[in-house]
Amino acid sequence: MFRNLIFDWSGTLVDDLGPVIEATNAVFERYNLPPFDRDMFRRQFRLPYSEFYAELLPDIPLDELETHFRPAFSAAQTPVTVLPHAREKLEWCTQHGIRAFVLTSMDTQAFEQQMDDFNLRHHFEATYSGVIDKRDMIHEIIERHRLKPHETAFVGDMTHDVETARHGGLSSIAVLTGYQHPEVLAAVRPDLTVPDLEVLRNLMHRQVAARPITTVGALIHDGAGRVLMIHTHKWSGLWGIPGGKIKRGESSLDALTREVLEETNLQISDIEFVLNQDCIASPEFMHPEHFILLNYVARALDTDVSLNDEAEEFVWLTPAEALKLPLNSPTRVLLDEALARHLIPNAHA
Repeated sequence: MFRNLIFDWSGTLVDDLGPVIEATNAVFERYNLPPFDRDMFRRQFRLPYSEFYAELLPDIPLDELETHFRPAFSAAQTPVTVLPHAREKLEWCTQHGIRAFVLTSMDTQAFEQQMDDFNLRHHFEATYSGVIDKRDMIHEIIERHRLKPHETAFVGDMTHDVETARHGGLSSIAVLTGYQHPEVLAAVRPDLTVPDLEVLRNLMHRQVAARPITTVGALIHDGAGRVLMIHTHKWSGLWGIPGGKIKRGESSLDALTREVLEETNLQISDIEFVLNQDCIASPEFMHPEHFILLNYVARALDTDVSLNDEAEEFVWLTPAEALKLPLNSPTRVLLDEALARHLIPNAHA
């Protein structure tokens, strides 16, 4: 089970192959070289790209080539897009506490702009760009972030990514969505080859699903006898409480504070543990999971709720009113227990 994934960028998460071919051919044209078509490019291009250009244009300094390449890339007609399934894979990593990083040779300014344009920055613990030879950086990343090599994989679309993984003592995962032809990638024998990131997500999900997932959730009250109920599609349209998964290296209380803030924009205090519940393949949840639910009661510092996209609506109700809602089963158990122990101030069930 991989707990850490280091991603390449171009051809792995983002599809910018079209603009790169256009820009490369613009450079070739300037120096009277014939253009590459897509298949030729995928069979001949390689990293470090300094070696690729040194072979074709041995007398031209790399800095000079880049002054022609970058404006041609910016002016390319083919758009840059997020690759299919990339966003879903990154969201899955975030949800399951998989630490994600980027190591790319892409120009830093263009990379930073794409991260913001595509709203992907928040998925990564750290990013490293403008690294011409990734082997020069991989050990520093491992040491800086205290990554265990046997728990870490490098995900990329090129032979250089496979070589970088081996150089760092990591597993190599090759995706066939990018810059190099499958035959070229197969020649360096990656540890795992997947056609796209959806397949990788499904493979990893089966591993994760084999173990229980520990989550936190809070029955939030306003100090005046009302509790917050959240309506969410994740629980088959039933009402429940805010909460979510504990990330690796995060305490349960830190996870609870973070999840409540992310989902409701509320800050909480007076946190009190109530009970834990086993939730194994509940038919109420959107897909079969084995959850260990750590349930708390907490007080909201204000009642100005702002939901993120994980829920559809909210309501402040008395506990008696809340019990009349179609609640998911764990929430009903928590609410009953909190009332029995008089943990909700001024509540009259």
